[in-house]
Amino acid sequence: MAPERLRLIAEMKRWFGLSHGSAGQRTLVQLLAKSGFKASRWLVSKLMKQEGLVSRQMPTHKYAKAEKEHLSIPNLLKRAFSTKAPDQVWCGDVTYVWCGSRWLYLAVVIDLYARKVVGWATSARPDSELTKKALRMAYESRGNPKRVLFHSDQGCHYTSKSFRQLLWRYGMMQSLSRRGNCWDNAPMERFFRSFKTEWMPRVGYRNMAEASAAISQYIVGYYNRYRPHQHNNGCSPIMKEKQYWETYNEVAKKY
Repeated sequence: MAPERLRLIAEMKRWFGLSHGSAGQRTLVQLLAKSGFKASRWLVSKLMKQEGLVSRQMPTHKYAKAEKEHLSIPNLLKRAFSTKAPDQVWCGDVTYVWCGSRWLYLAVVIDLYARKVVGWATSARPDSELTKKALRMAYESRGNPKRVLFHSDQGCHYTSKSFRQLLWRYGMMQSLSRRGNCWDNAPMERFFRSFKTEWMPRVGYRNMAEASAAISQYIVGYYNRYRPHQHNNGCSPIMKEKQYWETYNEVAKKY
């Protein structure tokens, strides 16, 4: 086998391992391009079969549709999931992870511009303290932005008085999905699906400490930094934001 092909296979295996076996043909093509390798999806598919690499992906789920909106907090986002700049719209949601003998709850906040995770928190209880902790992390890590629209589902951990007070203190507006309609918060559903199929063991984690460490590793070490995203034309969230700020600074110099 030619040396160049061997190097391509080695790099493909490296990225496949870094993704915890989650990267499929399209993702591997994009990741290989970052390393300077040009390979078609056909070639990558062929080499994956040759090397016995099977992506851990699952079919798309179907969600129930909702009928009603929250009486006092409407759906302001209305599935407008593309923004022109960072820190205009954040989305939040909570999911659960099995840890030995109990559930661990994970709250995540994503900036819609580049789909970057800007805040997260874990807890044994899915309450407003959990969602407030994730929101605080997002607010502080992004430099205390103002007039952000925060969108979530109608869970009590987002409609509680204490959570709404925190949004008010941060100068944020609130938007809620229609009751029972997961597609109104599709970017969050997609992120949790990616985490659970790409990173989380099928049987969960042994304990909460192991789960928390794995979640941080996925968000910081893989998803934000390396994972290609269709919404970003194949760029990772960090790279997409970097491109935005480089363009912003170039334009600012002219004025």
